[in-house]
Parts: sequence; structure tokens; C-alpha cells
Amino acid sequence: MRASSLSLSLLKAPLGLVALLLVASSVGHGDGDLQRYMTLETCPPLKIVNGINFTTRAYWMRQANLALPNPCPFAAFGSVIVNHTTGGLGELVCTGANNNAGTGNPTLHGEMAAIDNCSAIFVDPQGPYRMTPAQALVAFANLTIYTNAESCPMCASAVRWAGFGEYVFGTSIETLTDEGWGQIQITSRDVFRQSSGLPRRTRLLGPVLTNETDPFFSWQFNAGAPCPQGCSRGGSAGGCLPA
Repeated sequence: MRASSLSLSLLKAPLGLVALLLVASSVGHGDGDLQRYMTLETCPPLKIVNGINFTTRAYWMRQANLALPNPCPFAAFGSVIVNHTTGGLGELVCTGANNNAGTGNPTLHGEMAAIDNCSAIFVDPQGPYRMTPAQALVAFANLTIYTNAESCPMCASAVRWAGFGEYVFGTSIETLTDEGWGQIQITSRDVFRQSSGLPRRTRLLGPVLTNETDPFFSWQFNAGAPCPQGCSRGGSAGGCLPA
């Protein structure tokens, strides 16, 4: 494994991201490695995976919910990207939320927004990291992305291309479909199985904390479903609105 060289300025970067730059960008794996990683897909209560317990996972999944602009946007898909190399709870690097309606960009899902935001923060010449583009690409290898709903195949593919160390999701595509959401029926596990030729591993954990993530997606197509906490039914369409 090769280690990227570090400048003195990067040694002063906060959030412990210097450690991320030590990860080589060309770590490969074969089918045996993929199968080993695919056996660790779920994170039940109290189970420790990669040295991180369920309490910590739950904390960051709640932060993904809090990445939303309010408790009940229609497309309530939120994500956070976390640096766990600092120990403890880890440290937040950036967030993202679905903003298709606000931008007119149909691909701006929560995960895509979070990746874009992190990339911009990493290479900002006035920001805390001031990385080169090459260093920014390497930095994703030891980051974890938490998303409150399982990624669509576009976003799951982006997670794999980014080479995250971990990907953790809440509500499953199966549940989203049952609740009336239109979905491309390709799960994250399917995407991961088909991406074994990529140079980096990404560990998949999920579903996690669905008792708290599912309510964000159950009301949009079911007038009888309760609103998420902090919202109530109202407006001409009878949807959920912030209280």
C-alpha cells in the first residue's frame, strides 16, 4: 500500500482528515474479499462493526434525519458524511439533502448533494483542508456516509465510485416501495455485488434505526399515516407541514 505525501499545511487540518490522506487509492480486492464484506451488511443493536457500536451508528442516522431543511419535506432524504478516524462519536464533515424541487436538478439526491458538498469543502482554497483534487479523491476512503433511506442505484453507484469506507442506510428500498414511492428495483446490495472490480472496498451496513427513519417516508402517499414529529396535517393537499 502506498501512502500519499502530506504537506505541512495539511498536517494542521481539523477533523483528523490528515489520516484519510494516508489511504492509498489503489487497494484492490477479489470476489473472496467482496463476499467477506457482504456478510457484514447489517448492524443490529449492540453489535460493534469496525470498532463502532450501535449507539454511535444511531446518533449519526439521527443526524442524517436532521440534515433535512425541516421535519417533513416531501422528499425527506438526508445524508451526512462522517470521519470516524477521530475516535469517539466521530466528526461531521458535511451534510446533504434531496433538493430536486429547489434546483430543478433531478439527480440532486441527498447522497449526491453530500458528496458534492464534501468535495467543495475539501478543495476550497479558503477552507479548512485546502486539498488538491487528488487528495480530495483519496480522502473519501476512510469516511462513512449515513443516509436515512437506502440509496437508489444512481447514488449507490456514486458511493462506490467515491470509495467510501462505509455506507450505512436506514429505510430500505423495499419499504419505500411498499409506502408508494417509485423506485428502481435495484438494491444497494445488488450494486455492491456488481462493483467488485472497483479498486476500493465499501462496507455496507443496513437497514439501521428504521423505527425512526421510516416515519419520514410513510405519510406522502397515505393520508392516514401520522406525520413525523414536529409536523401536522394541513394545507390544501392535506400533507404534512411543520407545526
